[in-house]
Amino acid sequence: MMKTLKTFPYGFKSRLKAGVKVRFVLILIFMVSNYAAFAQKPAAENVSRYISHLKNKRTGLTANHTTLVGNEHLLDVLLKNNINVVKIYAPEHGFRGTAGAGEIVDDSKDKKTGIPVISLYGNNKKPTKEQLSGIDCMVFDMQDAGARFYTYLSTMHYIMEACAENDIPLFVLDRPNPNGFYIDGPVLDPSCRSFVGMHTIPVVHGMTLGELALMINAEKWLAGERQCNLTVVPCVDYTHLSKYKLPVPPSPNLPDMQAIYLYPTLCFFEGTPLSVGRGTDFPFKVIGHPNLKNNKKYEFSFIPKSNDGKLKPLLEGQVCYGKDFRNADVNVSEINIDQIIEIYKDYEPKEGFFKKIFSLLAGNKILQQQIAEGKSSKEIRESWQKDLEKFKEKRKKYLLYPDFY
Repeated sequence: MMKTLKTFPYGFKSRLKAGVKVRFVLILIFMVSNYAAFAQKPAAENVSRYISHLKNKRTGLTANHTTLVGNEHLLDVLLKNNINVVKIYAPEHGFRGTAGAGEIVDDSKDKKTGIPVISLYGNNKKPTKEQLSGIDCMVFDMQDAGARFYTYLSTMHYIMEACAENDIPLFVLDRPNPNGFYIDGPVLDPSCRSFVGMHTIPVVHGMTLGELALMINAEKWLAGERQCNLTVVPCVDYTHLSKYKLPVPPSPNLPDMQAIYLYPTLCFFEGTPLSVGRGTDFPFKVIGHPNLKNNKKYEFSFIPKSNDGKLKPLLEGQVCYGKDFRNADVNVSEINIDQIIEIYKDYEPKEGFFKKIFSLLAGNKILQQQIAEGKSSKEIRESWQKDLEKFKEKRKKYLLYPDFY
């Protein structure tokens, strides 16, 4: 069973159904020309739309530091409204979002409320039947970054799967996608399925987590082709035509919008020997490696050091020479494949440039071969198009908001 909670007056779609087409078109024109947000709000801020569904139920909450209602955490809002939150489930980076990438977070208790916190990272990515015992429904609310390899999507998948297996209704409170205004990259080949890519979608999919939840459920992508009892609460007045500025960083190494816009490109370098700035004050805004020292194109340098965002970062203590994108134009509409091709050409030795995880991030084994063979970015992009067109058609069925196609 799947549904969305929508009543008048709500978002753009409900207004369109009500017949206010002229106003809808005028707003869209304004947003297209200015990439502006028009009163965009995450679903969590429209408390009246979901709070009644949680009354008198023992509630589980999958959340982290991005789970905000204005300046207040959703957990505190639920408790103030007398919702009985009995367990918290936390993804990579932990419930308060302070753990570094890949850092194991143990089960604990929330210091403020004393509610048990179950870690959903490391070896325990899907809550067990025992960990779900004592809850009547689950609420999922986290801010995504809009790229397939950002692992909050995988956490949502496993929550959906666990809820389906244990007959627990799931409420997904949707949030805008900061990279939701374009679609690009190779569509995942199932042979490259992993925690950094679980679904046959492109790297940049142009969907919110709520829309993806509807797709995952309807396409029967959960284990055993199960479907969960899913309710998606949509954002207010969000559209894929606009850019949404995140109120807080979604994780320690995506500190601002510059990093978020660069992330779909620079994350590919996580599958190479290069540093992406983890262990600096500007992660995912630079790339570099000691082996690029003697190339005049790479005069910019930085030294990764352990910090709160990353303990023992790649190339710690070494001078990395590369590129600085902190002030680069990030009016992006595609992944910068030319950047990856250029670095590959300039890096020596070629052997060992591509790590195993590169194909997992790309979602296929072909991209690595194409770059090594000297294919142009145009040729590489052409190889994506057939699968991208199929995805765009499939995507239309699950969209909750006005689109750019």
